[in-house]
Amino acid sequence: MPDNSVGTIKPRFRSGFFVAVLSFLGYKESMSLLSSIATVGGCTAVSRVVGFIRDILIARFLGASMMADAFFVALRFPNLFRSLFAEGTLNVAFVPLFSGELHSHGKAAAVQFARAVFGFLFYILLIFTVVMEIVMPALMFLLAPGFETIPGKLALTTELSRITFPFLLCVSLVSLLSGMLNSVGRFWAAAFTPTILNVCMIGFLLCVTPFIHSDSAPAYALAWGVLTAGVIEFCFLAWHIRRAGLGFGLTGPIRALRRLPTGVKTLLRKMAPGVLGSGVYQINLFLDTLFVSFVGAGAISWLNYANHLFQLPIGIIGVAIGTALLPVLSKHIKAGETERANEQLNRGLELSVALSISSMIGLMMLAHPIIGILFERGAFTATDTIHTARALTVFAVGLPAYMMTKALSPFFYARGDTTTPVKIAVVGVVINAILALTLMQFWGYAGIAAATSISVWINAGQYIVRLWRRGDFWLDQLIRYRLPRIVTAGLTMGIVLYAGGWLYDGFFPGWRHASSALSVVLLGGLIGAAMIVFIGMLIVTNGIPKASLTALIRRRRLS
Repeated sequence: MPDNSVGTIKPRFRSGFFVAVLSFLGYKESMSLLSSIATVGGCTAVSRVVGFIRDILIARFLGASMMADAFFVALRFPNLFRSLFAEGTLNVAFVPLFSGELHSHGKAAAVQFARAVFGFLFYILLIFTVVMEIVMPALMFLLAPGFETIPGKLALTTELSRITFPFLLCVSLVSLLSGMLNSVGRFWAAAFTPTILNVCMIGFLLCVTPFIHSDSAPAYALAWGVLTAGVIEFCFLAWHIRRAGLGFGLTGPIRALRRLPTGVKTLLRKMAPGVLGSGVYQINLFLDTLFVSFVGAGAISWLNYANHLFQLPIGIIGVAIGTALLPVLSKHIKAGETERANEQLNRGLELSVALSISSMIGLMMLAHPIIGILFERGAFTATDTIHTARALTVFAVGLPAYMMTKALSPFFYARGDTTTPVKIAVVGVVINAILALTLMQFWGYAGIAAATSISVWINAGQYIVRLWRRGDFWLDQLIRYRLPRIVTAGLTMGIVLYAGGWLYDGFFPGWRHASSALSVVLLGGLIGAAMIVFIGMLIVTNGIPKASLTALIRRRRLS
């Protein structure tokens, strides 16, 4: 008999928001799935909080200076390849194969397969990393050619990139180990690794910076923190792998690369569509970095700080909705229940629009005080606040579209269609590149942010049109009734925020830039009032059923 006793699910966190989303969609099955989602959601929330602390400290030490721009490009460069070799691409292909080996042939066969993949991945990425280190100066010139106009900026970016790039090797192996742990129901360790990165960056910034004798000491400290985090993440997961009884060693390079086992070849074939899709996204990032390098000093930093705040609701709300919808849609599609699947998709869209409209208006109306209160201290000046707030406002315009794509894309994956999302992404990249190159001539960095928002709206439109043409999606009567009421509630909330900000400006001049306790209280009061008005309007107009709102607010568990 195969030995499959390699681990059980032991949930340690419960995310009320994930539970409420599943309840909203009427999904009341497998508590193990819910526990897994909740574990990942809880660790993600911890990572987001620590990440905010990290960004606040980076803003204080680096501001939007030349070394900030250089560091953000150095951090982005290994991430250009990260999703090609790791994260979603590797996990989506590896986990089903590893799980199949585990449950069909037992633990020994699964570990042998993982060992072959690990050896192949390690040596290929090691060779790739060495080559990239050698040609780094030329690559930096291709990635950020505009940096050459500022003395020392391109050289600093190259040096920092050489420090951070080996992180790619570490994080790719971490992704493989994470897939193994997830396959045996041990989720928390893998989900906790992003927090390790944030903690290391904070620790090095605070503790190592004083010992580096350079005008760019904070940037160097952060770069070494990134590399150290990769090593610690790998050791951390390797320890958990051995605890799970899945320990294995590294094979020799000749054996690992000369004759690939059938399982490794199958993995590479399955990774190909994911690599293509991820490659499209990375091309988008590459082009954005290239374009913004010509805008001027600080532009990359302003966009980076704004993008981190913009991604917060997407990372928490959007992922929750997409995660909850996928099993629901898969269940109904496999059962041939087209109308039921469309009904659930409509409910997911309602929730996406309601939460994204409120988030969008909140970020647009409060961009200035949010940036000022969070970041304006140390090297981050009032001018940086103005520019970053402007970028955040423009990014926020695309928030509902991002949320809608998170709700719409699971329908394609539920049908096993991984090609259509890639085609949509390709169109989006082309449009984004054309718009960015055009709009930056008039609006600088804000033009690049505008191109991102416009292209994501076009992507959302492509999803809707393709589903509608196939007869898989139509707006039901309920969503046609509720959407105008959701928009009305959002506009009313926006009026309240505008009026509140205007009153604050009269009684508390300069509150938008201060980082005092009073400014925090004033901002919190505005956010609280806006939430009350938005929810109250939804209840009064019946924009969303009161029971569903209650479930979200109280974070009620599934029964």
